[in-house]
Amino acid sequence: MRLGIDFGGTKIEGVVLDAKGSERARARVPTPRNDYDGCIGAIHRLALDLEGRVGERIERVGIGVPGSVDRETGRVSGGNATWLSGHDFRADLVAALDRPVAVANDANCFALCEATDGAGEGAAVVFGAILGSGVGGGIVVHGRLIEGMNAIAGEWGHVPLPTPRDDERPGPVCSCGIPGHVESWLSGRSLAADYARRIGQDPAEAPPAPEVIARAASGEVAAEETLRRFEDRLGRALAVVVNLLDPDVIVLGGGMSNVARLYETVPPRIATHVFGGRCRTRLARNRHGDSSGVRGAAWL
Repeated sequence: MRLGIDFGGTKIEGVVLDAKGSERARARVPTPRNDYDGCIGAIHRLALDLEGRVGERIERVGIGVPGSVDRETGRVSGGNATWLSGHDFRADLVAALDRPVAVANDANCFALCEATDGAGEGAAVVFGAILGSGVGGGIVVHGRLIEGMNAIAGEWGHVPLPTPRDDERPGPVCSCGIPGHVESWLSGRSLAADYARRIGQDPAEAPPAPEVIARAASGEVAAEETLRRFEDRLGRALAVVVNLLDPDVIVLGGGMSNVARLYETVPPRIATHVFGGRCRTRLARNRHGDSSGVRGAAWL
């Protein structure tokens, strides 16, 4: 049995999987925001609750968190759960749960889930690309999560948008404070902001991305143009992933992964920028949806 926990800014979700990946129990609790000790306690109680439901102690425990997890210290940095910063999160969880705990970035958990029994199952090299409120990614090779020396492998959201056009320089400011990063163009919020700029509206007052997508589907020219620009930028950004990693499959996650047309319109745009002009890498929609993160934590 495996216990996975997905730590988010608003909720903490847990799941118990058996050896075949079948779900045996699931539960969620609100995140005690800005309360580090409260979060440790909430995770402890959630783990005990899930163990009680399946009737046994679970030694394989994995937790996915927003941000980067230092391989040596277990400290979390760079995520939106800022109250975790400065604490030895992994050691405190080990002490609270009284067993070993694996901790990884939530995008890495997504990639591991989809590579294990999701859309990338059976593939040698899988790249998981999150297109949500932010842009993240993870790499799995032969079933093994690759985190890298600096624990930032797969962070394609924090590289500059490739071959920027004149109107894309210097680009919007990324969440990390640097303009022109992929995340500043390819998150759901970025799509909405790009649409707002297109119609002369303050990006802070932009309609949410799903509404922009719905407007494009209804034939609105400005929304359609915005979505086409998004597809072009996504093609350029993923082409860099292919040129560097050459994965068998790229699995999309996050809210923007639900836009069905991307799986038809983006592959040709990737191929345009791939060395040699041909791209066999498959672009796939995730299989487990919102459950990918917590299932991936269990597979850690």
